[in-house]
Amino acid sequence: MIQAKFSLEENHVNFLNLFKKYGFKDKSAVIRTALERLEKELEMEKLKSSAEMYASLYESDRELQDLTNSAITEWPE
Repeated sequence: MIQAKFSLEENHVNFLNLFKKYGFKDKSAVIRTALERLEKELEMEKLKSSAEMYASLYESDRELQDLTNSAITEWPE
């Protein structure tokens, strides 16, 4: 594993010192888990924003709605 050096606020250090209370084997495990969760959360926000943008575009594009509806009508059941 690669080591990294960074600065933390005192409240973050206090939280990290409780790693055993939360079931982690060490402070590094807390940081890794937090970073993985943050990465997933940011990706979900990005996907949600993208979906909202496409929904808005679809809502304002009558031709695309007609095309979609015609494809649905011809779809086998």
